[in-house]
Amino acid sequence: MNPHNQTGDKIAQKGSRRSFMRMGLAGMGSLSLPGLMRLRASAAAVDAETRPDGRTAVIMVWKPGGCSHIDTYDPKPLATSEYRGPFGTIATKVPGMQFTELLPRQAAIADKFTVLRGMYQKAAGHPAGSMQLLSGDSDTRDKPKPRLPDWMSVANYLRAPDRDPNNPLPAYVGVNPPATYNGPAYLGDAYSPFSVTGDPNSPKFVVPNIGLTDPKEVERVHRRASLRQKLDRLQKAFEDHGEMGALDQFEAQALTLLTNSKTKEAFDLTQEDDATRDRYGRNSWGQQLLLARRLVEAGVDILTTSLRGPLCGRVNNWDDHAVNHHVFDALRFRAEAYDQAVSALIEDLFLRGLDKRVLVVVTGEFGRTPKINYQPSTGAGNASAAAGTKQPGRDHWPRAFSNIWAGGGIESGRFIGGTDKRGEDAIDRRCGPGDFLSTIYHHLGIDSSKILIEDFNGRPTPIVDHGKPIPELIGTA
Repeated sequence: MNPHNQTGDKIAQKGSRRSFMRMGLAGMGSLSLPGLMRLRASAAAVDAETRPDGRTAVIMVWKPGGCSHIDTYDPKPLATSEYRGPFGTIATKVPGMQFTELLPRQAAIADKFTVLRGMYQKAAGHPAGSMQLLSGDSDTRDKPKPRLPDWMSVANYLRAPDRDPNNPLPAYVGVNPPATYNGPAYLGDAYSPFSVTGDPNSPKFVVPNIGLTDPKEVERVHRRASLRQKLDRLQKAFEDHGEMGALDQFEAQALTLLTNSKTKEAFDLTQEDDATRDRYGRNSWGQQLLLARRLVEAGVDILTTSLRGPLCGRVNNWDDHAVNHHVFDALRFRAEAYDQAVSALIEDLFLRGLDKRVLVVVTGEFGRTPKINYQPSTGAGNASAAAGTKQPGRDHWPRAFSNIWAGGGIESGRFIGGTDKRGEDAIDRRCGPGDFLSTIYHHLGIDSSKILIEDFNGRPTPIVDHGKPIPELIGTA
C-alpha cells in the first residue's frame, strides 16, 4: 500500500495478520509477555520520516471523575457563596497566581510547573469526556468502549520501531492506570500498557512476571518458551508469513523482562531511601508517583497512573456529586495525599535532571459545576454523610477546567488562559482536547498533523483531527 495519501500525510499501517498472531498467542498459553511482544512484531514499521527522535517520556497523572477547578487551581474568591466554596486562597510562588488553601505544597513550588486554566471539552459524561481528552473523539455520546485509540497506545505504536531492543522494560506501563473509558481500539491489545495493579505502599506489593530470581523458576520459564519450537504447525505458519525472526527477537525481550534483575530493581521501591519515600507520602498515591518516576528514569517512555481508591473518599474517585460525597469534605479528605505526591514528583524531576526529558501532566476529564447544589447522600462513608442527609456537591462540567504541566523543557512558573468570574466558561486562551493531545505528541517527537493510522475498516484515520500544540507548553530545550 502506498504510505502517502493525496495530501502527502503519512499513514502508519497495521499488520493484516493480527488475528493470526492472536491465535498464536493463545497457543502459547499463559506466557503473556512474549505473546504481547509477538503481536507488536506483527505491526508494520512506521515510515522513517514519521519516527520520533530521542527518548522523551510522559507521565500522566489521571484524576478519574473530574476535579473541581474552582476549589483547587482556579479559585473565584469574589464570586458569591453559591459558587466560590468555603476554601480560602493562598499566594503561590508565581506572582498573581493563587490556589486554594488545599494545595500549599504545590503553591510553594508553582515556579516549577504551568497551570492551564483555559481547558474545555464538549462531553458531560465520564465515558465520552474521557474519550475526548485521551483520544480526541469528538462524539459527545457515552459509549461502552472507545472508537479511537488513546494517545498512550498511539505513542506506543508509533515509537515501537525505534525502541532499544536491549531495554528490557516495557515502553508503556500503567500503575493502576486509567482503564475504564480508554484503550488501544483498532491498534489491538498489543499496544495496551504493561499494567501494574495494587497498592505500592503495601509491604506485600509485588509486580508479577518480572525479575525472577529463583534459578528453578527461571529454568522453568525458559523451558516453557522453548515449547514453541515443538509446535510445528504454529512454527510453519509463522515461517509462511516471514515472522520467525521477529518472533525470536520479541520472545527474547520478554524473557529478559522475566529474568533480568535490573528490571526487577526498576519496580522495587525498597531501593529508595526512607526520606524519599516519606517525601512522596507513605500511601498508595505517593508510592504510585514514586514508582512512576523510577520507571521513566529506568527507560519507560509512557507512564499512566490513576489517583483513585480509598484516598478519594467513599466512592473511590473524584466524582463529587452530592449523592456521592460532601464535595468539600471530599476535597479536604484527599488534599494532603494529592498535594504531597504531586509536588514531590515535580520536585524530583528537577532534582534528578529529568525536567527536560520527562513531561508530567496532571488532569481529569473535566471540571465540576461552578454552582454548588445540594442533594441527599446515598450512603455514609469517608467524605459522605449518612444516607438521606442533604449535602453539597458539584456535578460534571466540561466547559472549563484546569490541569498542570511540569518538565518537558517547558517554561514554567505561569498560568495559561482563564475562565469567567464564576468559573463557568473558559474565555481566555481556550484549549480543547486536540490541543491537549497535540502538545503531548509534540513532546514525544510525533507530528500529529501528519500521521494517519488505518482503522478496522482500513480507512486512514488521523491521530488528531483538530487542534495543534499549545505554544506555551512546547519545550525550548
